[in-house]
Amino acid sequence: MTLTGEVERITFENEETSFRVIRVGSVHGQPGLVGPITVVGTFRAVGPGTRVRVTGQFVRDARHGEQFRADTLIAVEPTTVEGLEKYLGSGMVPGVGPGFARRIVRTFGLETLEILDRDPGRLRQVPGLGERRIEAIRASWTARRALNSIMLLLQTHGASAALALRIYKHYGDRAASVVERSPYRLALEVRGIGFLTADRLARSLGISGDHPERAQAGVWHELGELAESGHTVVARADLVARAAAMLEIAPEHVEAATDALWGSGRVVCDDVGVSLARLYEAERAAAEALGRLARSSARELEGVTTALEQFERGAGLTLGRAQVEAIETVARHKVVIITGGPGVGKTTLVRAVLSVMTRARLDVRLAAPTGRAAKRLSEATGRTATTLHRLLEFDPRSGRFVRDTEHALETDALIVDEASMVDVALAAALTGALPTTARLVLVGDVDQLPSVGPGAFLRDAIDSGVVACVRLNEIFRQAEQSRIVQNAHRILRGEMPRGSSLEQAQADFFVIARKDPEEAAKLIEEVVVHRIPRRFGMNAVDDIQVLCPMHRGAAGTVALNQALQQRLNPEGDSLVSRGQTLRVGDKVMQTRNDYEREVFNGDVGRITAVEPVERRLVVRIDERDVIYEEDDVEALTLAYATSIHKSQGSEYPAVVVPVLAAHFVMLSRNLIYTAVTRARRLCVLVADPRAIGIALGETRREQRSTRLKGLLLAAQAALEATPES
Repeated sequence: MTLTGEVERITFENEETSFRVIRVGSVHGQPGLVGPITVVGTFRAVGPGTRVRVTGQFVRDARHGEQFRADTLIAVEPTTVEGLEKYLGSGMVPGVGPGFARRIVRTFGLETLEILDRDPGRLRQVPGLGERRIEAIRASWTARRALNSIMLLLQTHGASAALALRIYKHYGDRAASVVERSPYRLALEVRGIGFLTADRLARSLGISGDHPERAQAGVWHELGELAESGHTVVARADLVARAAAMLEIAPEHVEAATDALWGSGRVVCDDVGVSLARLYEAERAAAEALGRLARSSARELEGVTTALEQFERGAGLTLGRAQVEAIETVARHKVVIITGGPGVGKTTLVRAVLSVMTRARLDVRLAAPTGRAAKRLSEATGRTATTLHRLLEFDPRSGRFVRDTEHALETDALIVDEASMVDVALAAALTGALPTTARLVLVGDVDQLPSVGPGAFLRDAIDSGVVACVRLNEIFRQAEQSRIVQNAHRILRGEMPRGSSLEQAQADFFVIARKDPEEAAKLIEEVVVHRIPRRFGMNAVDDIQVLCPMHRGAAGTVALNQALQQRLNPEGDSLVSRGQTLRVGDKVMQTRNDYEREVFNGDVGRITAVEPVERRLVVRIDERDVIYEEDDVEALTLAYATSIHKSQGSEYPAVVVPVLAAHFVMLSRNLIYTAVTRARRLCVLVADPRAIGIALGETRREQRSTRLKGLLLAAQAALEATPES
C-alpha cells in the first residue's frame, strides 16, 4: 500500500547502511488508519517536517510490534510556509537550523525552494547569512537535489530505495544522467546489480530490446553466469547462442556486442573462446608463475633418510612406500602436488615433509584456503597455519593483496593444504607472491568437487604434467576399518556404497532407502533431531550437517532448513532477510567472500545476537564475533542444510545426505564422493538406489571449461625455448 504523512521524528538511522526508523504522523492513504506509524527500511535521510510518500506493507516485529516496512520512500515537498520552515530547519541542510530556516522562508515565502534550486545567490537578501554559510547551503542543497533526482527517477521506474542509494553512492551527482542515458552500465559497473535489474529499469525507460548496450550487458551476464558455475572460458558460438536466446535478439547483435566488450577490454576473445578479462588474466598469470617456479633450479634437500628415520621414531609409525616416494619427490623438485583420497595418509605425509624441510633449515610456512582448514592443519602439525588471504596480506580498502611479485613472501617453502579449494584468482595471487627461490607443496584431493570460485587450478596443474605430482592410493590399516573410507573409494571406482548393519559396534555408514522426496525429508528431520543424537550422543546443531545436491525441492536446502529450524530453534529474537527468518541460535553460512571481515563463501557460524530495529546480527564464526549490518545480512543463509558444493574443505562429525532421482540434474560421482568424505565419524545416505546409480555413472558433470592447462603447457614451452639467465 502507499501512504502519505509528515515525519515527526527520527528514531534510528545508520548512515553507512542507510537503514532508518522514523515516526510518521498525519497519515493518509488507508481508510481507518490511525497514526502516527513507525516506518522502517533502507532509504535516504529525511528530516522532521518532511512530507513523505511511502510504499510497502505492515509487518509485526516480535519485539517492537507493528511497523510499516517501506520498499520506497519519496520526499514530497511542503506546500505551506509552516511546512517549509520545518523542512529546512530539520537539520537536512548543514548550517540551517530553525532560526535561519524561519528567516529564509519569511524572506522568500512559498518561492523558497525554487530560489534555492535556481538562484541561490539571492540568499544574500536574508539577514544574517554570510558568504561562507551561503556557499555551504548552496553546495549542500545541490548535492541533496541530485540525490532527490536519482531517487525519484529510480523509484518511479520500480527500483527500491536501497538500490537507488547504491547507484547514487557509485556515480554521485552523475547518477541520474547515467541511468537515463545508459542504464545497462549499472550491470557492468555497480556491485550487486545484475542484468535483470538493469534490464527492467531500461525497459521502463523505453529502451529497445535490441539496443547495443543491452546486448553487451546480456553477454556480460551470460559470462558471469558461466563463471558462477566455475567456467573461465566458453566457445564463442556457444556464448552467442546462449545470449541470443536469453535476450531474444538476432545472433549478429550478440556478435557485435561481444566484439564491443573485447574492444573495451572487458573480455578476451581468441581461438579458444571468450573469457572475462579478469579470469583470463588470472589464468595467464598463474600459468606463468607456476611454470617459472616449477622450472627454476632446485637444490636437492639433504639428510632425507635421517630425517625420516627420526620422524618415524618420534611418531611411532612406519611410512608407506608411496609416502616415502612422495617425500623424495618433494626433496628433488621446487613444486610438488600431493593428492589422494581419505585414509591414504596425506596428513601424516605433510608432517613428515615438514620434518624433512625443518631439518634442511628451511623457513616453512603453512596455509590453507579457509580458516577451518587452516585450524585443522595447525592441529595436525603443531605449527601455526594461516589462511591464504592472511598470508598474502589482503587489503580490503584497495581490494588487493599486499604480497605480490614486487613484494614477495619471505619464506623458503610453503605447504598449502586443501588445494582443491583454491580458485584461479587466488592461485594467481599465491604463485605470483612466491619468490623463485621458494618451494611449493600443494596438498589436496583432486577427486573432490572443484573450487567454489571459477577455474580448476589443482586439476589443470596435474593434467598439464608441468608440475611433479604424487598420487597416494594405498589405504592404511587403521583407516581400512572405516566404512566411510571404504565407501569413498568404492564410489570413486563407480561401485555402490555398502551400509553398516545396525548391530555393528563401530557402525559409521548407513544407507536408508527412500524414493519419495517428502518421505525422505521427514526421515532426515527424524534422523537429525532424534536418532543420531540418541544413539551417538551428538549435538543436532553443532555436530550434524545435512548436505544436499540441490537447493530446491522437498529434500533441498531451502525446505530442509525451514523444517529443521522449526524443530531445533523455533523461538527467539529474529529478523527477516531475503524471505528467510534468521534467529538467535541459528546455524548460518556466509554465501560470498567478504575480505574486509575475513569471512568467506562457505564459512559457517551461529547467530549470537539479533538487533531487529537496527537490522543487525552478530555471528560467531571460527571463535570470533562478526557483526553484520543490514546490507551484509543478505550474504547469510540458514545452514542446518547446505549444498554439497558449499561443504568443500569442511569436516563434520556426522553428515546426512539425500540422494534422490529428483536431484538427477546435479548428480555426479565426485559430488557424492565429496559429500561422503566430509564425514569424520558418521555418514547417513537417505537415498534412492537408482539415484546413486545415476551419480556413479556420471563422471563429467563437474568438468569445467578452463584455459589453465593449455596456458601452462604454452608457458612451459616458451620457458624451455628461452635459455636461463
